[in-house]
Amino acid sequence: MPKQFALLRAATFVALTAVLAACDDKSAAAPTAPPPPEVSVVSVQPQRMAVSTELPGRTAAFRVAEVRPQVSGIIQKRLFVEGGEVKAGQQLYQIDPAPYAAALQSARAELNKAEATARAARTKAGRYSELVNRDVVSRQSFEDVVAANEQAAAQVGIAKAAVESARINLDYTKVLSPIAGRIGGSVVTEGALVTAGQTASLATVTQLDPIYVDVTQSSADLMRLRRDIADGKLHGADDTQAPVALKLDGGQIYSEPGKLQFSEVTVDPSTGSVRLRAVFPNPRNELLPGLFVRATIDQAVKDDALLVPQQALTRRPDGSALVWVVDGENKVAPRPVTAPQALGDKWLVTAGLQPGEQVVVQGLQKIKPGISVRAVPAQPAAAAVAK
Repeated sequence: MPKQFALLRAATFVALTAVLAACDDKSAAAPTAPPPPEVSVVSVQPQRMAVSTELPGRTAAFRVAEVRPQVSGIIQKRLFVEGGEVKAGQQLYQIDPAPYAAALQSARAELNKAEATARAARTKAGRYSELVNRDVVSRQSFEDVVAANEQAAAQVGIAKAAVESARINLDYTKVLSPIAGRIGGSVVTEGALVTAGQTASLATVTQLDPIYVDVTQSSADLMRLRRDIADGKLHGADDTQAPVALKLDGGQIYSEPGKLQFSEVTVDPSTGSVRLRAVFPNPRNELLPGLFVRATIDQAVKDDALLVPQQALTRRPDGSALVWVVDGENKVAPRPVTAPQALGDKWLVTAGLQPGEQVVVQGLQKIKPGISVRAVPAQPAAAAVAK
């Protein structure tokens, strides 16, 4: 009997060992649940933002003056360097002054003659005034003498005007620059005959500092902006002080900031656009008239703008935008949003998000709707790498 009991104990031990080994094998083979994926998120907070618009345009000279002669004559001298800088009032050409100097002398002689005649008439009128009081001369004779005196005085005025006109014509033989700026090539040379009021200019002076930038904006965009300002969604910027930044053709940023000067009050019926003009300093003459540029204009201010990084927003095939949002239970879900405008490295979201919500910016390839994630705040360096 003891021998049978020992055999039973041995068989039981072997069976239990086999069962425990099988359980250990099953435990080892069972897979462990993977940890939730880690994603970087940003918390969307309202912020004050300038509503900017990037518009195409071209540069235009601040002032352009076409130099034309005011009197006729022969060009004696050209007194400037073509393509150089000239000052306002600087003499550019000399027209032969001899005929106009002679005309001035003649006018002065006529003035002297008129003044002498006026003095005689004035003296005679004085004598007749005494004689008529004593009835020595008739009243008619006295009135004739007074009229002659007045005519002589009028002739003096005419002679003075003739002298002034002759002096002005003599001064016009010196052709001056009306503005300061850069002068182009000369159309005439010494010895050329020019005439007063001719249609062809002698040269052109262009003022480049400051310089205008004319841009065009869609009338629909402008009206929508004004409606938002009227509804209180935006605060309007002062049109005379709205800052403007300039980007040259090729992507180079112009170093000098500009200001919006005015916007037209009419819409071009052929293009449906409105012209806006900005003015920029141009101290080094880097900008020349006719350059194609892109101007960024701050036209309004939004106090509660919601911005998300560009890498957080994706587009569907139909063009609609969506972001991935992490809720309070650390679960992600896609959220359709309205993002009408890109501002630098961010998108302006006007609908679909609430302040304080967390938006995924990194780890989008790891997630799908409804899964749990481990959300960590996005670091600036990481956001830069993702961008």
